[in-house]
Amino acid sequence: MNRPHYILLPVSPLFIFFSLFCAFLLNLLPWGNFIGVPDFVALVLVFWGVHQPRKVGIGTAFFLGLLMDVHDSTLLGENALAYTLLSYFAIMLHRRMLWFPIWTQAMHVFPLLLMAQSVQLVVRFFVSGKFPGWFYFIESVVASVLWPLATWLLLAPQRRAVDRDHTRPI
Repeated sequence: MNRPHYILLPVSPLFIFFSLFCAFLLNLLPWGNFIGVPDFVALVLVFWGVHQPRKVGIGTAFFLGLLMDVHDSTLLGENALAYTLLSYFAIMLHRRMLWFPIWTQAMHVFPLLLMAQSVQLVVRFFVSGKFPGWFYFIESVVASVLWPLATWLLLAPQRRAVDRDHTRPI
């Protein structure tokens, strides 16, 4: 497959904040308890951990995890621990993942999201003693399938125009 590689423009910190805020708002919607609805904050954290590891790191993941803990009324630190580990492993794999095509990247994202869900499940199991069932892990599958769409949406402001206007400096 011979696809062109474009040089991306620098990402705006305001856009990063906006995308994380929108992902947080999507998690706040009442569909969060349905089976198969992905964790949008985790997906966007993995994306920025892979594409901008110096701007979105473990501290941001910890803070968003605490916000999700407060929203979900879970044990304080459950989501924070999962998001922190998720961000760490996404940053650790970021150089490798960017070499692969988008669907191979999605296959790399799946174990990361599965690991984060497993951490949340273990913490919930130790606290409550209840196992939610195997359908609990469908969220990771759905989020991995959404990876190409998330990549396309979150890289859109950084793409240069294909037909370059010679009056623009960049």
